[in-house]
Order: sequence, then C-alpha cells, then structure tokens
Amino acid sequence: MKQILIRADDLGFSDGVNQGIRKTLQNGLVKSVGLMTNMDEAENGIRMIQQYDVCIGQHTNICVGKPLVNPKLIPSLCQENGEFKSSKDYRTAKMEGREIVDLDEVILEIEAQYQQFKVLTGMEPAYFEGHAVSSDNFFKGLEIVAHRHNLPYLEMKIGEPVVFRHTVLNSHMPSDFKAYEENPFTVIADAVQAAKDGECEMLVFHPGCLDSYLLNHSSMTTIREKECEMLCSREAKEWLDQQDIRQITYKDLC
Repeated sequence: MKQILIRADDLGFSDGVNQGIRKTLQNGLVKSVGLMTNMDEAENGIRMIQQYDVCIGQHTNICVGKPLVNPKLIPSLCQENGEFKSSKDYRTAKMEGREIVDLDEVILEIEAQYQQFKVLTGMEPAYFEGHAVSSDNFFKGLEIVAHRHNLPYLEMKIGEPVVFRHTVLNSHMPSDFKAYEENPFTVIADAVQAAKDGECEMLVFHPGCLDSYLLNHSSMTTIREKECEMLCSREAKEWLDQQDIRQITYKDLC
C-alpha cells in the first residue's frame, strides 16, 4: 500500500503559527505536528489543538527564542542577550568547517525540551527530531537523548530516504521552488506520483498566519500563508482522498 504523511512544523513559534496549524488540522490534511517546547506560545499551541486527533512530536529547537536551560550553562548555543544563536550562525559555521555546538551543552537543552514536552502534552513524543540547524553535534545530541529515553528518533537526511520504525520515509522537497511558491500543492502531487508500495512519502510544511513575531524572527513569511491556504483547501483534500494512497501519521508506522 502506498502511504503519505503530511506534517506541520513549528507549533509554539508564535500565535500566528499556532492559528495557522489549527486551521490545517480542522481541514484534515495535516495529521502530524511538531512542537517547539521552548517557545512562549507552546502551551497555547497545545491548548489550541487538543480537541483534534493529532500525532505530536518534538521539534527540538536551538535557533529561535530562549533556551529552557540557563544560557550561562550553554554558551555555545546562545547570543549575549541570552537567546539562541540564529540558524544563519550555524549555517555560516558549517560552511567554514567549524563546529560551534558543544555536545554536552546541547544535550542539556535537548533533555530540557524533552522534559517540557511531557509537561505540556502529558505524553511521550510520537517522533523526536530537530528544527533545521547545520550542526553534527546537534544531531548527535538528539540521538543520544533519544537513546537515553528510548524515543522514536527521526533522522535528518535532506534529499535521502531514512528508516523510521522499519519503514522507509522519502522526504520531498520542491523540485521547482518558483512553481512551489506560486502553488504549494505541487509538492503533494509530486509525492503522490513518486509513491512506492511499502514505503511512505513524507511532506513537511510550515503553515501559519503572519504576525509581528514571525515577521521579525523567521525568513519564512508569506509562504507560510500560502501553505496554510493550500492545506485548508477543500479541493486539495478531495483530490488526495481520490488517490490510491493512504494518509498516515508517525504512530501508524511500524
């Protein structure tokens, strides 16, 4: 059987992002959501979606907002103002061949975010992964904490299949970004066309409604609105329902 998994990331990032994700859950195209437990709007985000049958995972974040651990204990992750370094800082270091993340420090923060996940949701994460940061030590830290607590770790390999609970996940990126920005539905259509029996096509979106925090702290702005509109589209849902493919969540994978 062919399978597709549609996920929305960044729950908790801002009120606007929370609102956008809630809308996509109402429509039914999104069934898995990644929670950023360190963000100020994380608790409100969980409250907004608690009425829905949704698969929630930990979207571990070390590049926006404030850490849960005292910044003085994790200086390699933080700016002087106590907030996380930006994703640009990590990308620049990676391009220059530098590893700026201290492994012991990032493990402290990953552990704190995991414990906060349980406080906010009252359960274990259905999957455990990281918000986009170019750091080998970040990925290593995620693996260590996942192994420590026997969590379902979702490895990050851009453009390459990964195995999650014995199922091959094929992550889809837009083949034509200009076409994608005009119509985000193209990536769903491409994924369905590429689907293989026994595997799963994984699509990660970042729906949201624009607000001041998002505009000031993210490079992804108007595309979030477009993704939200598409994921709330009745036409998109009806089209997917007519395809020979099963829509699943991480909890369905074995």
